[in-house]
Amino acid sequence: MKKTHITLFIVGLYSILNCISMSAQTHYDSRVYIGGHAGLNLSRVEFTPSVTQGFNPGINAGINFRYIEEKHFGFIVELNWEQRGWKEDFEDLNYKYSRTVNFIQLPFLAHIYFGNRGKFFINAGPSISLRLSESTNTDIDLTTISSNSDFNNRVTYQMLEPVHQKVDYGIQGGIGGEFSINKRNSIYLDARFYFGLGNLLKSGRTENIRGSNPMTISVSAGYWFRIK
Repeated sequence: MKKTHITLFIVGLYSILNCISMSAQTHYDSRVYIGGHAGLNLSRVEFTPSVTQGFNPGINAGINFRYIEEKHFGFIVELNWEQRGWKEDFEDLNYKYSRTVNFIQLPFLAHIYFGNRGKFFINAGPSISLRLSESTNTDIDLTTISSNSDFNNRVTYQMLEPVHQKVDYGIQGGIGGEFSINKRNSIYLDARFYFGLGNLLKSGRTENIRGSNPMTISVSAGYWFRIK
């Protein structure tokens, strides 16, 4: 499974570099933009064995660079601060548990767009993230959870395990719309899905947790300023 994830990551990175190389073979009047964005994240983790969850809300914010060399195609590099994690669902039990992990993220995205003043776009590509910190919000006494009968039929290893992954890598893709205010200024809305190819917690065939891939749905609003 991990080999498949790594292969997908390499293929995604190669595809972006190949597209950039192809677009550079023909001369066009290039356009360069800088900008920023902020928005909301809804995240969870794909655990093996499975854990009943809801979405853990968080925020995202960052600065952007966009280079367009060919009509309908360009690429975007971002430097983002993101909150990810998971929130457990205890159904009828009156407990709460959520883990929030803060990351600095660097995505490399192919950017395909259609339209003139009003544009529809698709962004997709790989990203790499550096973990900064983590925090837990719970009313459960984790020191006695193994003897608590309320959790006899529930997986609890993930509650006790600290975040193991210092560097996370994954793929993301999404769609959005952009509106040009004038020749240099535009605003946009962007929706994305991110899937982490690495494990957030210490995971493996010989571990209590066999898989812990982070997933995030994000929605953000942003601004572009054309500098060239």
